[in-house]
Amino acid sequence: MSDDKKIFVDENWKDQVEAEKAAYDEQPKTDEAKDAQAQSLPPASFEMLVSTFASEALIALGQVPNPMNNEYTISFEHARYTIDMLQVLEEKTKGNLSTEEAAMLESLLHQLRMAFVALQGQVKEQAAAEPTKSKLEL
Repeated sequence: MSDDKKIFVDENWKDQVEAEKAAYDEQPKTDEAKDAQAQSLPPASFEMLVSTFASEALIALGQVPNPMNNEYTISFEHARYTIDMLQVLEEKTKGNLSTEEAAMLESLLHQLRMAFVALQGQVKEQAAAEPTKSKLEL
């Protein structure tokens, strides 16, 4: 065997250690950002639950733009489903809500149902007002 052993010096390890250190330094900042975001959320409550469903119904009724694409769209099926979910919530919590919570839910359901019916009427009127176009061209 030869006494001339090749010694391999890995100079890259310093770069790797620096990268790991930088990643470690960034980790607490990420955790702090998550904590800050969690603190900015409103507390969980019955009112927030109802408001979430109401917002979804208003988006489906085209009253509020969809936050995902900032577009106004109408989906009667989705609006009906969301209003029905609020009705189920009302039925299942009957007798367990404070007077204010029950009144808020009842009022909100009434307003959403009225908006649903009014929008259906508008769509029917628009459909009746538009002359039907024949698919046959002369």
